[in-house]
Amino acid sequence: MRAMVMTRRAPETRLRQQLVQFGHLCYERHLLVGLDGNLSVRLTDSLVLATRAGVHKGLMTADDLVVVDLAGRKLRGQGQPTSEMAMHLACYRERPDVEAVVHAHPPTAVAFTIAGLSLARCVLPEVVLTLGTVPTLPYATTGTTDLAEAVGAAAARHDALLLDRHGAVCLGTSVEDAFCKLETLEHLALIMKAARDLGGIQDLPTEEALRLRRMGLARYGGPPAAVAAAGAPMADLPDACQACSGCGNPRTDGLAPPAGFSLARLTRA
Repeated sequence: MRAMVMTRRAPETRLRQQLVQFGHLCYERHLLVGLDGNLSVRLTDSLVLATRAGVHKGLMTADDLVVVDLAGRKLRGQGQPTSEMAMHLACYRERPDVEAVVHAHPPTAVAFTIAGLSLARCVLPEVVLTLGTVPTLPYATTGTTDLAEAVGAAAARHDALLLDRHGAVCLGTSVEDAFCKLETLEHLALIMKAARDLGGIQDLPTEEALRLRRMGLARYGGPPAAVAAAGAPMADLPDACQACSGCGNPRTDGLAPPAGFSLARLTRA
């Protein structure tokens, strides 16, 4: 595990206010409904403040937050930690630079996963600059160790992830930063859907996507593993992007699209 990045954090009262504020915004912006989703932020290097299980994010208050350690043990607060606590903790353990995690169910982005369509495309310059590509993780049952491990592994190279049929996980240097990445992801999905409805999605040229990504890593930073790869032939973009044909499903492991993948599936209708 990498050494912990020392960060000057806001007082607990302020961090509680931020979680409540952005929990409300997630609900108001239709990024989750009812009891869906969960948010967390580091209190110290070893303590995390998170939403409790079964709380409505549009109605939550500072009393709906609990304090846990990095092993998931509740130390303070009413109720139990969110059922997705293991997923949040996996992100913090993998990424000492991460200060906050937001998990929500942005509807258009989730719809892409149900339709079998990928958002891991270089389409919008601002998304390539700030997020690179957004991978979709294979389906795993919510609240399980399998899901937590998969998210933690993917978080090593990405600040925004899609979970098949489940939602999005966004990591940030603050609650606001993680929330902004969530908004950006859903904004990307809305634009890509509109483009498909209008006739099709055109990817950025490979050379421009690479230029933008390197510029973004230098200007805005990102996951340490991604920043370290800035000088690689494709920076931290999937190797499959090197011969991008608009397939819409570049792999994040450097391999070609899976056997049997059909471009026609993406371009029909």
